Amino acid sequence: MLPYIFLQRMQQMLGEEFPAFLQSYEEEKKQSLRINPLKGNKEDFLSQNPFTLTPVEWEQNGYYFEADDRPGKHPYHEAGVYYIQEASAMFPVTLLEAEQGERVLDLCAAPGGKSTQIAAAMQGKGLLVCNEIHPARAKILSENIERMGVTNALVVNHAPDELARHFQGYFDRILVDAPCSGEGMFRKNDEATAEWSPENVTMCAERQDEVLSYAAQMLAPGGRLVYSTCTFAPEENEGTISRFLKAHPEFFIVKTEGNSGISSGNPEFVKDPAPGIENTFRLWPHKLKGEGHFAAVLQKQGSLPQLVNAGNLERGIAKKDLKEFLEFEKNTLKKPLEGTFLKFGDQVYLAPDGTPSLKGLKVLRPGLHLGTLKKNRFEPSHSLALALKAEEVTAHMDLPASGKEVTDYLSGLLLDSNQTGWCLITVSGYSIGWGKGAGGRMKNHYPKGLRKTW
Repeated sequence: MLPYIFLQRMQQMLGEEFPAFLQSYEEEKKQSLRINPLKGNKEDFLSQNPFTLTPVEWEQNGYYFEADDRPGKHPYHEAGVYYIQEASAMFPVTLLEAEQGERVLDLCAAPGGKSTQIAAAMQGKGLLVCNEIHPARAKILSENIERMGVTNALVVNHAPDELARHFQGYFDRILVDAPCSGEGMFRKNDEATAEWSPENVTMCAERQDEVLSYAAQMLAPGGRLVYSTCTFAPEENEGTISRFLKAHPEFFIVKTEGNSGISSGNPEFVKDPAPGIENTFRLWPHKLKGEGHFAAVLQKQGSLPQLVNAGNLERGIAKKDLKEFLEFEKNTLKKPLEGTFLKFGDQVYLAPDGTPSLKGLKVLRPGLHLGTLKKNRFEPSHSLALALKAEEVTAHMDLPASGKEVTDYLSGLLLDSNQTGWCLITVSGYSIGWGKGAGGRMKNHYPKGLRKTW
């Protein structure tokens, strides 16, 4: 049941379109996924994919799938070959236009759909900072960064004001997928409907104003900020952008092209609309195959400097001091890893190029987790396995995507193999974990917390 006050407001907003909007709630929600180019070539996946896929118009790697496909149950999901993501939620990152080598912040990043979409565009080059204020959600974010094989991301856990103290004028691009009243999710999430109230809309709008003010401080002159919500409430959409621009005259709305079915923001929805508010975007469920979303592209006046407020860089430790890792690398990897190596206790990480000093930051994942130093040996991490490709290792064992072998592996069982030493396990060519061969058997190193019971 949709809230009566909500329906009254939507009828006022939509007028003659309101019956079509209401009818959309009787239709089945559209389900979609986004192919992960960090794991391999999209065309190769499409040539062998086991699902019925049709393209999402606004995201080159996005595809709708059928209800019977169940990609979340397929081994490809565990290998990070794709991310199951609602189609409309893919739109804001396409507006961000993140590029390789940049410094990018996803300020409200959990559970990680948009962060991993940004990472796909960056192709492992540059620095991606993924922040989430809630510790439990930050942990889920970190797990999704791992599953998708992202190598150039820091996952941090801060309130926006705390983060702004560390990164004044630092980022080339910032995504603010703001906490909101969630009206656009009513069709797919009953909890969003139950939690809705006019008071919550107002509270969310006030919080959005605050979050955006800190994002503005962290954006470099000439940088791009994309703001998005999954709500219809004008107070949180056109209203939030209008209030922000009034308080921050150094910003302006960028006019960009939308796609078929994507509507413009409406100046008539708010009392004091900002100039250019019609160049924001609304995604309506009765006009496209997706849920409700709003997005705006903002730019800060000025020009991006060649090097934005670099400050102190994380220095790391000398690679030669990681003797156990060096032995593993020599025996297992075809090409040595380069970059800034970090050591926290017995854990070893490879930080992205240009990683700033981590002092004072609450960091869950300072780059790619390489593994654990143990007595006279090194044990590689699951993260490293998911970030590697078969051609980058000296030994790998490929399992077909269907059949007993792959289900045995994901269940933690031993496999038959004559290989010895560390071996990258792949499923139809996609890395999914480690094994270690000895005595005609492949010991299973798939993490216990991820193992399946079929």
